[in-house]
Amino acid sequence: MGLDTFSLQNKLALITGGGTGIGLGIAKAFISANAQVIITGRREEVLKKAVEELGDNANYIVNDISDKSNIPELISHIEHRFGVIDILVNNAGVHLKKWAQDTSDNDFENVINTNLLSVFSLTRECARKMIERKQGAIILISSMTALFGMDRVVAYGTSKTALTGLMNNLVTEYSKHHVRINAIAPGWIESDMLHKALDVDKQRKDKIVNRIAMNHFGQPEDIGNTAIFLASNASKYITGVTIPVDGGAKINF
Repeated sequence: MGLDTFSLQNKLALITGGGTGIGLGIAKAFISANAQVIITGRREEVLKKAVEELGDNANYIVNDISDKSNIPELISHIEHRFGVIDILVNNAGVHLKKWAQDTSDNDFENVINTNLLSVFSLTRECARKMIERKQGAIILISSMTALFGMDRVVAYGTSKTALTGLMNNLVTEYSKHHVRINAIAPGWIESDMLHKALDVDKQRKDKIVNRIAMNHFGQPEDIGNTAIFLASNASKYITGVTIPVDGGAKINF
């Protein structure tokens, strides 16, 4: 096995929420592995800037993943314009930091709609094509909150925990068609969103850093490199797993 096993040459990847943060880190990694990348998101100026940074092998489509009615048309448009989708990365999501008692039904439903229901809809539509072709790789971006409890993220944590159940059940149906589905559970990864959340809450930030065995935050490329592995032939016999990329936070005391 050589490095070419990790190559994504001649592969087309769709990455939702690919304009910033972890999604952009995955896009950069896939480009480095010679994939063609399509990123989506709601803000065209952000996507345009990202594609300028990514180069000629990247394109963008403005799309709000929470509007599930547009998903079949999105997939048809991409495959007609750019070619078949070989890799799907379900990265787009929304966060909500509220105590459970302050979380309204509407708050909860909005998070579940974007982080779970839309993920299922997009996965189903992409998989429909992948099943016909008897190949495909699907990656779900989960979270530490799917592995252990945290306060003030009841809706977000529930949505990410549910992705594990979604993955487990889809494995039983997709595997015989050679469509693999796996998840990455990022730890605390450097981003504007992370600092916005933690820089105003020193106690929470200190608690998090003390939990990380490697004693520092991760980088978007750490998630990107793991995504290359799960999207490539290097993991061709791996399906139904969640890989924590967390500097040891899951198991550290």
